[in-house]
Amino acid sequence: MIEIIPCINDTMLMETATLADAIWHEYFCSLLTPDQIDYMVARFQSPEAMIRQVEQEHYGYWQVRQDGQLIGYIGLQFQKDRLFLSKLYLRKESRGQGIASSMLQMVYDTGRDYGYDRVWLTCNKHNRHSLDVYAAKGFVQIGEDVTDIGQGYVMDDYFLERVI
Repeated sequence: MIEIIPCINDTMLMETATLADAIWHEYFCSLLTPDQIDYMVARFQSPEAMIRQVEQEHYGYWQVRQDGQLIGYIGLQFQKDRLFLSKLYLRKESRGQGIASSMLQMVYDTGRDYGYDRVWLTCNKHNRHSLDVYAAKGFVQIGEDVTDIGQGYVMDDYFLERVI
């Protein structure tokens, strides 16, 4: 059974950050250097970063559990005119089972509940698999950018959007 549960306290955010660290090191090892992964996790997905995002930057995080086991997470930022899908990740062994589709449906439903008509995200230009998945789910490219994130690292991303 799949459950998508809002992170309602710092303990849940800390659990989610621990999972994020593991997933990012497994998933992004073919796209980014280990040092850049470490830097990005510390900057964007550490417990401190996630707590700050929730408290100050209009973020919400959700845990994805299968039979009680934490297998993934979603991060959303509630922006002025559209919903930003910041994070949607699953453990390797949980991919390919349709769980990500359920996660995306939750994102769309949440967006509609909050009055949004669009959801957008950024995706690494070299992450062909994710780009193909998002295209199959109705996302279209609306832009691209290379963003300096400090310490000599950049995020080289496409911007994708879907009407909900």
